[in-house]
Amino acid sequence: MNFIRILLLITSLHGSQALTAQYTYPNFSKVELNQADHDAKPYYFGITLGVNLARFHTSMHDRFLQYDSVLVAEPVNSGGFALGLSATGRLSDRFQLRFNPQLMFIERGIFYKLKYPDLITGDSAATKKVESVIVSFPFQVKFQSDRIGNFRVYTMAGFKFDIDMASNARARKAEELVKIDKYDFGPEFGIGFNFFFDSFIFSPEIKISNGLRNIHSRDANLKYSNVFDRISSRMIIFSIHIEG
Repeated sequence: MNFIRILLLITSLHGSQALTAQYTYPNFSKVELNQADHDAKPYYFGITLGVNLARFHTSMHDRFLQYDSVLVAEPVNSGGFALGLSATGRLSDRFQLRFNPQLMFIERGIFYKLKYPDLITGDSAATKKVESVIVSFPFQVKFQSDRIGNFRVYTMAGFKFDIDMASNARARKAEELVKIDKYDFGPEFGIGFNFFFDSFIFSPEIKISNGLRNIHSRDANLKYSNVFDRISSRMIIFSIHIEG
């Protein structure tokens, strides 16, 4: 009887060892590194595809409190997309400098609720949309972690300069009641991840991109424009960088 118990104990121990061996944690030091010499490159290039969630950040003019023809004037979120190129230079093992010019197609809107219906449309509520085609020039500093196999995480901070190529076209439209200045600039902050493959690096990234300038060209004679004192830009951008 004792012999049977000993045999069962040995069998169970052997089975547990086999099960443990089957589910061992991966050893990243033994993973074959893709592009093992990439960190030694002084610079490299890539392309960028992105989508964004954009809106205006507004502050009201004193006229909004003095008159009641416009009861509500609130910015609304809208989407857009972007295409770009990137050039990254190595500063050290931890820091990189990146130039990431992009062409961005953005639509931002403002919701209005009126006390009296509009004389032209007859509506008492409307959303006025502002379409922009922006050429953005961001300069960013990246701080990156060590590689864990073929994976890495990084954070970035930088500064951008934007040119709205559609601003002149909007100014010529009589129905455009909220006009936006052509130039803007501001800070950017984000986080991203590098996935190393044999021939490229796949890098998803999310960042906050805010404008510092008052981009509102206020017209005191227009009820949709004169209620605002200041309008600035706010964006959350999700990008995918394909780098070599």
